[in-house]
Amino acid sequence: MTEDPARNRYFAMVFAEMLAVAGAVFGLAIMAKTDTMWLRILGAAILLSGLYCIAVVPRAMARRWRTPPTPDR
Repeated sequence: MTEDPARNRYFAMVFAEMLAVAGAVFGLAIMAKTDTMWLRILGAAILLSGLYCIAVVPRAMARRWRTPPTPDR
């Protein structure tokens, strides 16, 4: 039985989103546990990049893998 490429692409998008959520949580944990300002800035940067990836990466993957429209005959 052949595997459906749409299924694999969906799992890739979900996996990318889960990694971004894990990164955002990691950044939040760094911000909460540290005492120095530089590590708080680093945690905020990681948090913001994770949130950006949550919003952008799955949509970009879906746009790239979209089926092209068929030309009218």
